[in-house]
Amino acid sequence: MSFKTILTVTEPGMSDGDLHLAAGLCEEVGAHLAALVVVLAAPPPVGEFAAIVSEDWLKERQADEKALKKTTAAVSAFLAGRALSADTVSAYPEASWADETIGRRARYADITIVGPEVLAGETLKSKVIEGALFSSGKPLLLVPQGSRPTLKPKCVMVAWDSRLESSRALRESLDMLIRAEEVHLVLVDPVEGETHHGAEPGADAAAYLARHGVNVTVDRLPSANRSVADVLRQHAIDVAADLLVMGAYGHSRLRERIFGGVTTSMLEDPSLPVLMAR
Repeated sequence: MSFKTILTVTEPGMSDGDLHLAAGLCEEVGAHLAALVVVLAAPPPVGEFAAIVSEDWLKERQADEKALKKTTAAVSAFLAGRALSADTVSAYPEASWADETIGRRARYADITIVGPEVLAGETLKSKVIEGALFSSGKPLLLVPQGSRPTLKPKCVMVAWDSRLESSRALRESLDMLIRAEEVHLVLVDPVEGETHHGAEPGADAAAYLARHGVNVTVDRLPSANRSVADVLRQHAIDVAADLLVMGAYGHSRLRERIFGGVTTSMLEDPSLPVLMAR
């Protein structure tokens, strides 16, 4: 799909680096920038100590709301200074449901950008990523520090495992794949069979892309005792990929957190811009 609205999320205390990045991507494709300023609220005190701490809690909320208002005004001023279609809104949810709040906002964008500053944090990072992936129905783009993100990549690597999440990522990135000079459909340790990759692993997905005019090459790679994430990172270097496209959380979030997984590994250490969809 084409990207006409791009969402970025920020909070008080962050610089305008992620805003610059998102604004640049919007200018590249002529998209509208939706900026969401978030402060995660502490839950209200409960139990026998509620009366004692309530005054401190109220002071904390007042400070949060002041910081939220100040940052929202600063973001609005920053965006007003650029020749860019943009809007700024704010939210003050409790941490326990912040992902839902962010996800609802992301439903009105085509993609959510997660820049280096958000990736460097912990709480906001997880809320933005989980909100976009599980509560919006839209993809997100991870942009690690030092990378050069673009929504017009020349070389794209697609991690294909034949699951629904991979199919969704393929569809969400199709416009970029069509315009790319080369696309590498990468399968790691593919398994033949009707319920896996088919009689010829990668052939069906490659045919689908080719019918859309995508210049696609199928790369079947052995893991050779390495993790799938490490194989993908190395192959991205080998083919000089500008972007990695992949499905997210083919397993449950709980299983990924306990046993690890490709999604978890990429979220913790993306080596290049990664478009994820679920």
